[in-house]
Amino acid sequence: MQALEKEFLERIEQHKGILFKIARMYMSDAEDQNDLFQEITYQLWKAYPSFEGKSAFSTWMYRVALNTAIVFLRSEKKKEKLIQRNETLENLKIKNDEVSDDEHRLKIMYQAINQLNPIDKALIFYYLEDYSGKEMAVQLGLTEGNTRVKLNRAKNRLMELVKAIEKEY
Repeated sequence: MQALEKEFLERIEQHKGILFKIARMYMSDAEDQNDLFQEITYQLWKAYPSFEGKSAFSTWMYRVALNTAIVFLRSEKKKEKLIQRNETLENLKIKNDEVSDDEHRLKIMYQAINQLNPIDKALIFYYLEDYSGKEMAVQLGLTEGNTRVKLNRAKNRLMELVKAIEKEY
């Protein structure tokens, strides 16, 4: 195995939890999550030779992964799948006796996040990962003020979605 490939695989292994979180935030179906995970890994590998180490590997990885997720989500094929899945969302009721309260709340949270637009998803993801407003702005290419406004709107929208989903259960 070449040194570059080995180094890449070690770094991915260290941070694969990030990739799983992003895939889960952007795709509701396990098969689509797996496809997105693979696509992110592929894009990271393609871009890896250009990683200059000016930032932490995890920071660079977040940026590539989120950009890949946004592009992946926007593809027409995935849009059609999402529309079909949203139509069947009502059939996905969680039975409280089958899952714990934490699992139930987590499922509702991911269901709500899945309904956000791609930028709002990215903002919520960075927020949950304790990124500062400045770090979020840099990652998303926005001004710090615009990032704060968008984040507050995204959090409010997320709370509305969570409440609406909870009413369904």
